[in-house]
Amino acid sequence: MPLPNELSTIFRSKQKSYEMVLILAMLEEYNNTRIKSFSLQRISELFLSHLRQREAEGKRVDAPPKKLALRWSDVTTNQLKSLINTPIQALSSVIDVHDQKQSISFKPSIWEKLDENGIEDLRNYALTEIENYYNHFNNHVAIREHLEQVMRDYISAKTKPFSGHQLGTLFRKTIPEQLRRLPFIDEHYKIQGSIGQGNWANIPWIAILDKRITETTQRGEYVVYLFAEDMSCVYLTLAQGVTGPGEKGKKESHEYLRQKVKQMRELLSLDHFQKDENIHLTTSGIGRDYQVSTVAYVRYDRDQVPDDEQLISDLENLIENYKYYVDTIEKSGTEVEADMIEIGAESLDPLPVKERVQTIQTYIRHKGFQFPDHLIENFYLSLKTKPFVILAGVSGTGKTKLVKLFAEALGATSVNRQFTLIPVRPDWSDPSDLLGYKDLSGAFRPGRLTEVLLEATKPSNRHKPYFICLDEMNLARVEHYFSDLLSVLETQEWRDGRIVTASLIGKESLTTDHDQQTFGNMYLPDNVYLVGTVNMDETTHPFSKKVLDRANTIEFNYINLAQYPDDALADDDELATQVPNSFLRSDYLQLVDVYGEYRDLVHRTTEKLVKINTILEEIHSHVGFRIRDAICFYLIYNERFQLLSEDAALDMQLLQKILPRVQGSGSSVKRALLQLMEVALDKSLPIQKMMDDPAEPNFKWNAGSSSESVKYPQSARKIGFMLRRLEEDGFTSYWLS
Repeated sequence: MPLPNELSTIFRSKQKSYEMVLILAMLEEYNNTRIKSFSLQRISELFLSHLRQREAEGKRVDAPPKKLALRWSDVTTNQLKSLINTPIQALSSVIDVHDQKQSISFKPSIWEKLDENGIEDLRNYALTEIENYYNHFNNHVAIREHLEQVMRDYISAKTKPFSGHQLGTLFRKTIPEQLRRLPFIDEHYKIQGSIGQGNWANIPWIAILDKRITETTQRGEYVVYLFAEDMSCVYLTLAQGVTGPGEKGKKESHEYLRQKVKQMRELLSLDHFQKDENIHLTTSGIGRDYQVSTVAYVRYDRDQVPDDEQLISDLENLIENYKYYVDTIEKSGTEVEADMIEIGAESLDPLPVKERVQTIQTYIRHKGFQFPDHLIENFYLSLKTKPFVILAGVSGTGKTKLVKLFAEALGATSVNRQFTLIPVRPDWSDPSDLLGYKDLSGAFRPGRLTEVLLEATKPSNRHKPYFICLDEMNLARVEHYFSDLLSVLETQEWRDGRIVTASLIGKESLTTDHDQQTFGNMYLPDNVYLVGTVNMDETTHPFSKKVLDRANTIEFNYINLAQYPDDALADDDELATQVPNSFLRSDYLQLVDVYGEYRDLVHRTTEKLVKINTILEEIHSHVGFRIRDAICFYLIYNERFQLLSEDAALDMQLLQKILPRVQGSGSSVKRALLQLMEVALDKSLPIQKMMDDPAEPNFKWNAGSSSESVKYPQSARKIGFMLRRLEEDGFTSYWLS
């Protein structure tokens, strides 16, 4: 007769050979005694005898736990008491324990269904499964070996070319292929690994995803090995895809993830796993995302990775919990992502910010263009802080090209209408040149900017970034044609999970019902980014403080002509992928939203700005809360994503938000610049002597100077140029260098 259903699947889940060996020991004792209840002591002896015999014959056998001995020949029967409880518990559906754990037997309902043929079939089933189990290991490449290889080699590998490196093959092919051989990994699972996209990832990973609920690490739940950035350890985790900020930005998203973690921990047993937020992968901001989204984990330190049996046991344990979770979802008909979609409709970029910025840099370099060090990081942080950036410099330095290539690297092109170049004309005098106007019949004729805004606000496009490049922005007076947008930028607020502004075109100014419905509620959405390029010469108009307050001004005046394209690099359009808008969108609108988490950074930054503001007050160029908050946001994003050092980030902000406000003539301006130079150099200067003797500059600072001992070298260099202009021309400005 065939085996009863209760017995035919008892070895479906097996972490070691112990379950099969226990069954063989019980059947052997039954054949010897014909008694249906067995002494646990005797079963332990037969259990140990079977393992010793395989070991003596040189066959593959599970190693004994390290706390017992190195070989089964050195293990005693008394030592097996705790170990043998493991297979007994695993087979509790068919085995009973009696007499205070002194004897065991099959359950009565099982004995009723077992005749002599059934007993022989059960024995053959156990023998077949144990050979299948050992054959699996004979063909298995050790997990431990691979984990140790990654932690040993990854940091040095990051100094070498990314393309074609053997670690890429290990993550994308070798390890996934080996994991698929595990008996508890079935056709439901997708396995993928990543060391980055075009550039080395800071946190490489190998994920196991149940295709019934997710096929991407951007969303849903999955099992994943996560390597710490410093390669000190690797975590096996049950994790969630981190989705985009909700109604309150990052804070709301984290709250949702914590709630989901709580629900999953209540549902699952997760025995032998840590269930807290003490997972430490990186010091950057995304490290916090990992902490709040991780349901459970086990940590393997680099020098203490357990043996393969333990690694597989942990993985099977977690997969069993994962499977139970997915089965529960399927039975209940729950939409895994439904409630999160209500909070934040878009997911985060699958790459950490630092890796995505590196991918952008690689894309631009592959296109044959070179830009100054840290320019891409600065441009990204500036857009993240506020969606309005000014690129200034002499003609031909690649300002417009930077905007175009940056957008292309994020999947935004003129073909898909996510990148729009709008040349500014000298005769523009009011917002109608950008937004549109009413013709003689009273119908509204939308301008180029309005057309982009209408496209970007469509529900199907809200997750995509849209770039508008205003070329030669200051050929006309910016305050005249751009005033409406400057004002609207200050009305940003969170509404229904998105950042919105006041309307750009009032309904009362529109005549027809169609125009009122189409254009009357048009606003500046959070997926539109405005970048203006400017040349500062005698043909252009200067900027007012109203404009400078609302933008980061990035200067392109320091040009190294001795930069050449790399012949080895070719166009690589695969690096250009559609990146979600959450990569660029601001997460904070008010300092209070993030003050608690970054209190120390805000205080350090503000203390420095107070000192600088005291200097600026003497020339009536001091800043207000708007600039204070913008600089703090810039430094907070930088700390979250670890793109620049804190000093380098503040240096950029002094250069872009403070110095453009300084202009004029006379001794007061000179004194202010000298005091600002003291801040930049982080040392005292003989200011009074330098004021009294124009021929006594006592320092020289130019593009070739060493900056090793200078706290803020970019700002110091610019101040040096501004002082030189003041001495030579009697007037200075940020724009005259």
